Amino acid sequence: MSVDQAIADSGADADTVSEDLGFRNIHYFAAAATKYGTLAKGGYEYDGKSYDGMFAHVEGYTTCIECHNSHTLEIKLEECQECHENDELTIASADDLKNIRMAGSEVDFDGDADMEEGIAGELTGLQEILLASIQAYANEVAGKAIAYDAASYPYFFLDANANGAIDEGEGRFDAWTPRLLKAAYNYQTSIKDPGAYAHGGKYIIELLYDSIEDLNGSIASPVDMATLRRIDHGHFAGSEEAFRHWDEEGVVPGSCAKCHSAAGLPQFIAEGAVVSQMPANGFECTTCHNDLAEYTLYEVKNVKFPSGATIDSGDPDTNLCMMCHQGRESTVSVNKLIGDTEDDATSESLRFLNPHYFASGATRFGTEAKGAYEYDGKEYAGFFDHGGVNNCTDCHGAHTQEVDWESCVECHSEVSVEEDLQNIRYTLADYDGDGEDAEGVYFEIQDMRDALSAAMQEYATATVGKGIVYNGSSYPYFFVDTNANGEADADEVNSDNSFKDWTPKLLRAAYNYQYSGKDPGAFTHNGKYIIQTLYDSLESLGADVSGMTRP
Repeated sequence: MSVDQAIADSGADADTVSEDLGFRNIHYFAAAATKYGTLAKGGYEYDGKSYDGMFAHVEGYTTCIECHNSHTLEIKLEECQECHENDELTIASADDLKNIRMAGSEVDFDGDADMEEGIAGELTGLQEILLASIQAYANEVAGKAIAYDAASYPYFFLDANANGAIDEGEGRFDAWTPRLLKAAYNYQTSIKDPGAYAHGGKYIIELLYDSIEDLNGSIASPVDMATLRRIDHGHFAGSEEAFRHWDEEGVVPGSCAKCHSAAGLPQFIAEGAVVSQMPANGFECTTCHNDLAEYTLYEVKNVKFPSGATIDSGDPDTNLCMMCHQGRESTVSVNKLIGDTEDDATSESLRFLNPHYFASGATRFGTEAKGAYEYDGKEYAGFFDHGGVNNCTDCHGAHTQEVDWESCVECHSEVSVEEDLQNIRYTLADYDGDGEDAEGVYFEIQDMRDALSAAMQEYATATVGKGIVYNGSSYPYFFVDTNANGEADADEVNSDNSFKDWTPKLLRAAYNYQYSGKDPGAFTHNGKYIIQTLYDSLESLGADVSGMTRP
């Protein structure tokens, strides 16, 4: 906020040098600001970006004096050793803590291909990249060379001879632009908390990444960011909407806390219910592990799905995954909402039911779980047996969730890179009727989704007199097509313009359309089941399916 205020007071454009701008120093050892991340906003947070919240560490080590001696401030190393010392890592001094890297951070943030270094090493790599970008920007845009010395106020100096060092007589840097000030502030923020890697390393990583990205747009040789990473994998991406949605309220309600907080799942496993929880910064080790010495997982014997079905996959670990990867609605809830409303009649009691996201467990079990909408009188595929490779961690990394695509090559010769998974075809029928009987199941599904989108638009216009459009990244997803151009325009995508004139036919089809899109791996989790639900949705709306094939 103070940086923004200084920029506003100067009245300068982003890349305009202003004599009214000077370096803003966060000061020293702002460990609490690092730890609380976006809740404290100690770093400069760029517009349109989301950031990690409080880094909770583990139970028993979330406050200052649980890790530091309250008088000497020294770290309680002997207690760190209990969890972090192992065959690969010895904790003999405070410097050894810099080598710590947990399984929840299997990402190469700084792009140096070193996944063994600790989070401190990732920060150092990004700091080096950012400083080089700051120097390039200062030369090219501000018109003066800049050098940095963390031990000498005012830290940023005029590098008059452009040798990269601060020589006698070289004074403070005096050619600040708003863009340069933001980046320099974040660089200093990352430096002045020497324990940032332990206090809230991911928050600092995001600040560094965003600063590099922002400078990139104004320098001649921008940093290639293809190898850099801003956030962690999904379960540990604390900056993302799945975990930051409730920051303003300060509490995750019980209806969401099972899967969107760190403590909700263990409580549900123990109690069969969840009360509201504090917003989390992604999952913690204790979200899935009941023992942090042996890292054993909670044992889940079976899983109850939204349809009411209780399923045991035969693997307790997969059952644990399915506790959250099951969606929140089903055929049962859609039918309950519709009640006895006539198929083509609108009703104020109808609203769009969102099946929620990544319901891969429900997709895998097909009609046994009834995650998608199943039409009366139709038969649907059940559990998809993937050649004996049927447990979640047979295909996905337990912590990264990434697909181990290289293991697919043994059976699928068409796979040579991860993107080739979309080309896999395990049956020969031309489901979407486009004459391409060699394209992957993924593309069959996408073509049928496109056809269903068009059918919904045609039906809505003809039946309720309003066009309907879809935006998968903006709740509530379906909006009124006010200009009848068949596209979700920016001025149409807002809650005040949400589509509300639902009929049972349109609601069922829209539910299946959303379901097929919100499980991005549906084509491999149970492609036949998804194709059946799309086909039936098209047929129910009166679309021409004569060239298509229903599995």
